[in-house]
This record gives sequence, C-alpha cells and structure tokens, in this order.
Amino acid sequence: MDLLALDFMRNSLIAALLVGASAPLVGVFLVQRGMSLVGDGMGHVALAGVGIGVLTSTSPVLTALVVVVVAAVAIEVLRHVGRTGGDLALAVMFYGGLAAGVVIIAKAPEGSASNLQGYLFGALTTVSPSDLVQFAVLAAVVVVTVLVLRERLFAVAQDDEYARASGLPVLATNILLAVLTGVTVVISMRVIGLLLISALMILPNATGQQLGRSFRGGLVWAVLVGMLTSVGGVVTSFYADTPSGATIVLLAIAFVASLIMPNPKVHGYLDGAGTVEEGAHRLDPFAVGGDEEALVLHPEARRDQARGGAQHGLHRQHQRHRADRHRADADPRG
Repeated sequence: MDLLALDFMRNSLIAALLVGASAPLVGVFLVQRGMSLVGDGMGHVALAGVGIGVLTSTSPVLTALVVVVVAAVAIEVLRHVGRTGGDLALAVMFYGGLAAGVVIIAKAPEGSASNLQGYLFGALTTVSPSDLVQFAVLAAVVVVTVLVLRERLFAVAQDDEYARASGLPVLATNILLAVLTGVTVVISMRVIGLLLISALMILPNATGQQLGRSFRGGLVWAVLVGMLTSVGGVVTSFYADTPSGATIVLLAIAFVASLIMPNPKVHGYLDGAGTVEEGAHRLDPFAVGGDEEALVLHPEARRDQARGGAQHGLHRQHQRHRADRHRADADPRG
C-alpha cells in the first residue's frame, strides 16, 4: 500500500491502534458512572496544556499531560467535598480550558489557526516518532492499570456507596479513573482530536454491549471495534483527504447505527431506559473464578428489590391477619 511507504502514515496507524485499544477500556467505566462526556471536559483542559507547551517551546504532550492530571484530581476532590456540583466543575473545565488554550496558542510564536485545528480535530501529519514513543508509554500505563485494578474500578463505577461501605477507597479510585481519562485524551489528541475523543470512549462500548454476551465479552468487542474504527478512519481520511478525527467518529457512529436499525433494544443502553428485566442486572466481568454469567445487581435494581421485598412482606402479613380473623369468626367457641 502506498500509505505504508510514508513515515507519518505509519506513525499515525500505530497511534490509531494505541488510541483504539485504550479509549474503550477507560470509557466503559465512565459509562457506568454516568459521566460519558467527561472526556470532552478533559479535552478542553488539555488544549490549555498544549498551548503552554507551544508557548514555552516544550513538548505539548507532556505539558498537556500535567495539566489534565492536575485538573482530574481537582475535579474529583471538589466533587468529593461537595463544594460544587459535578456539572458545575465540568462546565468550568469546558469553557475555561478551551478559552485558555485558544488565547495561549494565539500568543505563542508558533501558534496559528492550522495548529489549533490540528489539535482540536486531529491531523495525521503531526504525529512524530518522539510523540509515538510517548503515546506508546502512556497507552501501556492505561492498559496495565485497568487490567490490574479492574475489579476496584468496576466496583466503584457500579455503585460507589456500596463500594464505600465495603471499605474500598472510593475517592482514590475515582481520581485514578479521572487521571486515566486525561491520559487517554492526551494519547488521542494527535489522531482523533481533543474535541472528538469522547466519542471513541463511548461509541465502541455501545457497540460492544450489543455484540458481547457478558460485560467482559462486550468490553473485548469494544476494544476490537475501537481499533478497527481508528485504523479504518485513518486509512479512509488519507485517501478521502478528510480530517482523521471526524472520519473515525463517523465510522464509529456507522457501527452503532448498524445495530440500532435492526435491534430497537439498543436504545435501552444508549438512553439508560429499559425494564428491570432487560437492564437492571449487569454482568460482572471480574467474578471469582472467571464466571462471566455471575450477576451484579444494579443499584436501581437493588432499590427496586428492597421495595419489592417490603411490599411482599406487608402483603403476607395482611394475608395472615385475614386468615386469623377468619379462623376466629369460624370458631364456635368464640
């Protein structure tokens, strides 16, 4: 293939594989926590870090990494102490990070509209060999961390109150997930762009949820779909002369749409709807012994079960009371 003869395309394809593998691994826990769009906020903050790197003539990857890690810790601490709501904190990240990044890049000696667009939406020609090494190291950190701490991440994302009652370090785990999200954003900014990375965290998981028969199987499918759409989007953008990030996202949307059309039940996953029988039970991919069919009851289902149990107890008590009254009325000695 002609594109493999180009150094920047080889770098872009390898970077696409790294992004496609790491983004769904982190995104699945964001979906469970109901924070699917937190990647967008991290992307806006990372732009400020990129601007600092350009302004100081240092590596934009490293400066963006430092900025998103600091922001991730700050956001989770603010949410924990209750000084401000999660939505407000994310809004500050969204607009403050984006505005700061635009201003800093505009004032930098190398700043230009084309450089800004490349970071926002991805640019194949910007992936250098040194960037690729940094991306590979960061992607390895993300994958290894998720594999080692997968049980803790799953438990906290599934139900943080239950995890806290079980003695798990919920705040530290949430900070870790936020940091992993920021690292994933930095890995992806040269290929898919800072404004579109959240789509690659979420859409492959929406596809994997329908193709896999368990949580673990769905996650494997999500990683495969993520790598396929990333590499396919890069190749398509090369021949079609389109932005790589937007092409990758459109390809990922096409995968989800191909499942939505013939299978209306997909809507229950995407919008959080569905009956208790269809959606309340989620499969635990990390059950003891590797049993993929072990079920973890969703928090809403646990509350429904508790309410149902209480109602059933009252019903049985009422039946016993009626039976006692019937026996008393039928007793001739009464």
